Amino acid sequence: MAPQMYEFHLPLSPEELLKSGGVNQYVVQEVLSIKHLPPQLRAFQAAFRAQGPLAMLQHFDTIYSILHHFRSIDPGLKEDTLQFLIKVVSRHSQELPAILDDTTLSGSDRNAHLNALKMNCYALIRLLESFETMASQTNLVDLDLGGKGKKARTKAAHGFDWEEERQPILQLLTQLLQLDIRHLWNHSIIEEEFVSLVTGCCYRLLENPTINHQKNRPTREAITHLLGVALTRYNHMLSATVKIIQMLQHFEHLAPVLVAAVSLWATDYGMKSIVGEIVREIGQKCPQELSRDPSGTKGFAAFLTELAERVPAILMSSMCILLDHLDGENYMMRNAVLAAMAEMVLQVLSGDQLEAAARDTRDQFLDTLQAHGHDVNSFVRSRVLQLFTRIVQQKALPLTRFQAVVALAVGRLADKSVLVCKNAIQLLASFLANNPFSCKLSDADLAGPLQKETQKLQEMRAQRRTAAASAVLDPEEEWEAMLPELKSTLQQLLQLPQGEEEIPEQIANTETTEDVKGRIYQLLAKASYKKAIILTREATGHFQESEPFSHIDPEESEETRLLNILGLIFKVVQEVIEFFVMVFQFGVPQALFGVRRMLPLIWSKEPGVREAVLNAYRQLYLNPKGDSARAKAQALIQNLSLLLVDASVGTIQCLEEILCEFVQKDELKPAVTQLLWERATEKVACCPLERCSSVMLLGMMARGKPEIVGSNLDTLVSIGLDEKFPQDYRLAQQVCHAIANISDRRKPSLGKRHPPFRLPQEHRLFERLRETVTKGFVHPDPLWIPFKEVAVTLIYQLAEGPEVICAQILQGCAKQALEKLEEKRTSQEDPKESPAMLPTFLLMNLLSLAGDVALQQLVHLEQAVSGELCRRRVLREEQEHKTKDPKEKNTSSETTMEEELGLVGATADDTEAELIRGICEMELLDGKQTLAAFVPLLLKVCNNPGLYSNPDLSAAASLALGKFCMISATFCDSQLRLLFTMLEKSPLPIVRSNLMVATGDLAIRFPNLVDPWTPHLYARLRDPAQQVRKTAGLVMTHLILKDMVKVKGQVSEMAVLLIDPEPQIAALAKNFFNELSHKGNAIYNLLPDIISRLSDPELGVEEEPFHTIMKQLLSYITKDKQTESLVEKLCQRFRTSRTERQQRDLAYCVSQLPLTERGLRKMLDNFDCFGDKLSDESIFSAFLSVVGKLRRGAKPEGKAIIDEFEQKLRACHTRGLDGIKELEIGQAGSQRAPSAKKPSTGSRYQPLASTASDNDFVTPEPRRTTRRHPNTQQRASKKKPKVVFSSDESSEEDLSAEMTEDETPKKTTPILRASARRHRS
Repeated sequence: MAPQMYEFHLPLSPEELLKSGGVNQYVVQEVLSIKHLPPQLRAFQAAFRAQGPLAMLQHFDTIYSILHHFRSIDPGLKEDTLQFLIKVVSRHSQELPAILDDTTLSGSDRNAHLNALKMNCYALIRLLESFETMASQTNLVDLDLGGKGKKARTKAAHGFDWEEERQPILQLLTQLLQLDIRHLWNHSIIEEEFVSLVTGCCYRLLENPTINHQKNRPTREAITHLLGVALTRYNHMLSATVKIIQMLQHFEHLAPVLVAAVSLWATDYGMKSIVGEIVREIGQKCPQELSRDPSGTKGFAAFLTELAERVPAILMSSMCILLDHLDGENYMMRNAVLAAMAEMVLQVLSGDQLEAAARDTRDQFLDTLQAHGHDVNSFVRSRVLQLFTRIVQQKALPLTRFQAVVALAVGRLADKSVLVCKNAIQLLASFLANNPFSCKLSDADLAGPLQKETQKLQEMRAQRRTAAASAVLDPEEEWEAMLPELKSTLQQLLQLPQGEEEIPEQIANTETTEDVKGRIYQLLAKASYKKAIILTREATGHFQESEPFSHIDPEESEETRLLNILGLIFKVVQEVIEFFVMVFQFGVPQALFGVRRMLPLIWSKEPGVREAVLNAYRQLYLNPKGDSARAKAQALIQNLSLLLVDASVGTIQCLEEILCEFVQKDELKPAVTQLLWERATEKVACCPLERCSSVMLLGMMARGKPEIVGSNLDTLVSIGLDEKFPQDYRLAQQVCHAIANISDRRKPSLGKRHPPFRLPQEHRLFERLRETVTKGFVHPDPLWIPFKEVAVTLIYQLAEGPEVICAQILQGCAKQALEKLEEKRTSQEDPKESPAMLPTFLLMNLLSLAGDVALQQLVHLEQAVSGELCRRRVLREEQEHKTKDPKEKNTSSETTMEEELGLVGATADDTEAELIRGICEMELLDGKQTLAAFVPLLLKVCNNPGLYSNPDLSAAASLALGKFCMISATFCDSQLRLLFTMLEKSPLPIVRSNLMVATGDLAIRFPNLVDPWTPHLYARLRDPAQQVRKTAGLVMTHLILKDMVKVKGQVSEMAVLLIDPEPQIAALAKNFFNELSHKGNAIYNLLPDIISRLSDPELGVEEEPFHTIMKQLLSYITKDKQTESLVEKLCQRFRTSRTERQQRDLAYCVSQLPLTERGLRKMLDNFDCFGDKLSDESIFSAFLSVVGKLRRGAKPEGKAIIDEFEQKLRACHTRGLDGIKELEIGQAGSQRAPSAKKPSTGSRYQPLASTASDNDFVTPEPRRTTRRHPNTQQRASKKKPKVVFSSDESSEEDLSAEMTEDETPKKTTPILRASARRHRS
């Protein structure tokens, strides 16, 4: 057939060209074999040189055969074919303009050129796609083999670098499409298949995952321009829209690529309508369908977000189509629409010159953003805050919205999502950094400008009133005009202390509500806002039941809101720290509270948090403003001193750690140290408080560099311990603290070969300390007691033979007390009068001093003396080892083996420990020692609280008794009954609190002695005094977490603290359970007993508090095995429950567990345990909530068992257990019946035991080493059916506070400490 006579139809698949389809349709005659392809290609090339592009009409079969055998032919042949086809198409595109302009072109010639064009383009594009397919497969292989040698493998596969060849081909096709080739077709209508052929290769190239790499940027741009030409010249809009939507759904990597292309078409090619078409397609997608297609949704969301950043003005006209997605389930689409709105506010709708319609649109967008600040999804809330942060940073937020958006950010600080809190903090920081008002936000800095602006406003208002005197103002407009100034006045009044404002006129008894309303109206009309506010506040108290004064909503102050920000520990700690640094720098006075509250974070184990605190204090304090080094030092000291005002001991320790870090890194200038010494020595005029703070700061710095104080020790002694009277004990105490930092207070390590630093007994420091303590003993100064405690500690820390110095102090004070007593006796005229009484403060001082000496003597023996003995032994052994004869070293293999095993050192350590223990037990409190002389007096005061009823004396005596008990196990054992009687019976909270601390220390030192008394420690957790409950919580937390007391069922008392009315105590209990949850299965093992005790109607808590407690505790159960075991235990417990309340509590606990399908099967297995209880509506509702939770994440195969469970629940709820039988008969055996009850063995309470097969999760049976009441539980079970648990080791009688001699525990339960080296029997 002549080339001019046939017509080439573009096929949908290559195989169509092999079939005869119609009249004059071109058909491939023969697929050539591989060996014939090279000569045929050369023949084609020769024909091309002779005939030009029309040579394709005779040689198309050759190119078709090459495409057919593409995978098998030689790479060189592929490359030759590609280069040749590029040359053919290029030549054709050069010749076509002249051909198209030729008006004399015959129909046959036009048809020949059309067929040649279609054949050339088809061949080139199919060859391009074949190369691309092979390149994609090579990339997949590269992913498996790694990236090394990738380029070499590509060249080996193709014979050249294919990625560099794509761009020229696409540019050639673009050049071809830019010609007016439609005239080659009949009626100048180009066929759709040709456009689809050219654009289809572009979309095929875009599917390559590497297309968005930087190296493929030229290819992306070429594709974009080619598709742009197709859009503008060949009506490709509809097809492009559909294809883009499909690609966004299936290829996540294409969103940024397609955004770049669409934005280019909309701007450079003028195709703005394609944006609307694509957005319309996305907007018409069903939100429910998108929620099931996360991959497609992600692509749409990314596309919309980035498109809004590039062409917000074009996209804005189509935003109404997307609004439905704001109500859809998929949060990514909501985020995308909100981000698009924010971009339009930033780029299109910002500025003061907006028209009314644009302002309305902006306000609608901002309203939508604010509304979604309360979205149900935390990612959306977080995204909204991020968007507002950008808007604020670019100053695009209208001033009228500042207050509302700040309120939104402050509200989100309490969000349960850490991410939301973090972004809320960043938004508030942006508000501060970009506020349009002032660089300083303190009241003092803003008062002057406010007064000027207020005066200007009043002048303007007066002028307006004068100019428009006859005009009648709308009341609403008048109110809007006065509102800003009225708010300002109200805020000033609310910040005044109560009682400072004066009420100008009292409300008369005859005045009615209407009269007062009239007076307030007149005051407002005269702009007397202050008087109007004061009168209104008075009226709210006078007319509490009359409108409008009966409904007053008290506004929360700014101070309270600011302080509530710190209620989060370390959720998003670093952002909070940076925020308060910024607030402090802006001069907000309340920021100092935040700066103080961040101090404890210096102990954080996370390096990032600790470093953030250090950086914060560097910014705040190490770079103060000042013209000179001295001025900067003065400002630094002043700022640090402010932190010390009314600071707690914990705050001071934190600041000491920070200053120590700065000193060790030489970040504090010498001028600071110099100025501190000048203030301490009064070379610079300063008040006593500033002098004291200077000494404190010097002491803190001495932790980092002891020579700061060590080189000026005499100076420091002269500062605080001089001979003047009256003595400044606060300054003396701080001097002692500072001096104590020159030595290492830790126990000496074995590695140290030099003796510890100590001063001789004759040193002036100890002389002044002895004299100051002794002289102050007889004066009733409350500051003497804390000073004396620090002085005794310092003596034992630094003195050689400190017991001698302290014995002298004790003797001197006792002597003065006896002299005072003697004076009282001699002054009595009548010897028959009541015996002379020693002043209470003297007795208190004496007992307190004796207690301090006793405790420090113990610490000295166990740390300093023991460490020194060990150090000397090690030195002696080393010396002996060096002087030994070489023959002696190998004499005893047994000795050598013992040394290798470390037994020699262990034996020596035990010997030294026994020596120290013997001194404490046998010598310190025997009749020959000074301390022993105070024991009878101490016991007399403690045993006679009626005679010695002074609260301060009782507190000092109880604390001293606790310290004396620490010395000797024998003495402790003899006085434990007295200690716990005082702990239970003392009417003074301070005594109970002190003794709680003392008994906690005794539980660590003598655990076997204190163990029988443990229930009395737990009992203090229900003490009526808040202070005692807090102390008991701290002590029990420490003891339990350190494994110093057995965790019994009475730990339920700690659980009750979770609902304590005092927030600090509730937070302490929550922290305890958080830490306990990290100790294996501890909470899991305790939960059954806690549930039983708390739901007991006699000993438990109310139902609502019970729910609060159990919701917290059950949140720690996260393992599936634990959940399944607990479900089984709780279900079985329904059988032995005594009251409906217990049944409701058990049902609630089951509903709070994170159940899985296996857990549900456990419930079905034990259905007969609780089926008869389902008639109760609350129990039924609890189990229904379990069904609801299970349905949310259920797999299709698990829904059948959920349906079965729900049917049983509803049947039992309506018809009782008979309904189950009816249900089973109705189902005709189609579903499995509940498992039969397991035969019980033993007692009737056997079902309480867990039937779980996993022994790791079963509550362990306790070791019973004492049997004080062997038949107590048995007797109790006969009296009433009470639920008893295996881990309850104490009966109700143990909680009794009545302790007679026969009730005092005699036998002890030994507690084996981890550090003991004895063999366990």
